[in-house]
Amino acid sequence: MTTAASTQGPPVTGYSLVFATPLAAFFFLFFLAPLLLLIFISFYTTPELKAFGADQYVKIATDGFSLPVLLDTLWLGVQTTALCLVLGYSLAWCYVRSPGTLQKVLMLIIIMPLLTSVVVRTFAWVVILGRQGIVNSVLLEFGWVDGPVKLLYTRWGLIVALANVQLPLMALPLITALQKLDPNLEDASSALGASALRTFAKITLPLTLPGILAGCLLTFAASITAFISQSLIGGGQMLFMPMYIYQQASSLQNWPFAAAISLVFLVAVMACVTLFNSLGRLSRGHVAA
Repeated sequence: MTTAASTQGPPVTGYSLVFATPLAAFFFLFFLAPLLLLIFISFYTTPELKAFGADQYVKIATDGFSLPVLLDTLWLGVQTTALCLVLGYSLAWCYVRSPGTLQKVLMLIIIMPLLTSVVVRTFAWVVILGRQGIVNSVLLEFGWVDGPVKLLYTRWGLIVALANVQLPLMALPLITALQKLDPNLEDASSALGASALRTFAKITLPLTLPGILAGCLLTFAASITAFISQSLIGGGQMLFMPMYIYQQASSLQNWPFAAAISLVFLVAVMACVTLFNSLGRLSRGHVAA
């Protein structure tokens, strides 16, 4: 006599791990193996790859140049993320409160930059911020300045360009978070006498924290690794980690040092991601409460 348990099929999660083999092989060949090779190379002490040691990491900690470049790169990501948050939240707020027809137009505007190459968008900002660009032409036309203002190859010009390039990564999670809000909460807050600003601070902002953190994580990670934008908009007057790594590997052929600073950069980014994830778990607990 067969039991009820024996007549049941295999559990949903009882499939063989063989089905995961292609993904595991892809992950190993294109991520894990290169990472292990990078770690191995970073422990060579000379560019000729002849001796082992921790000299490259000691150099990073003591040369007085590498760590400031790393910190400046992370600070660039923070500045870009902050600007993206202000612009992205405003854009998401307008999207959620717009009628259906206008929402389609706004969504097309938000997604359109993702369909365009980042190189094309960056070159567009080179034209906009140049001495003969659109911004300077408008300023000179209205007589607000006596001569062309230096906007290209400046830090704030780079931050504005990066914010424009990464804005969809911030706006889309915020739109999702705002769409999940129950409009009755705002109505109840208003009925109880709360102002619009207090309602936003006490209800809307806390309930959209998961979307804020998701957008900040995506924007921060994309901004600090934006090699093309940093190179074209920043020019040779500012040095950040992607260009620093490129110079050491391609120009100076110092592969061990390039590998070491790449790993230090990776660890720093992962630490920031871990911090964002921790804040995300706290925000989910806050929302659940």
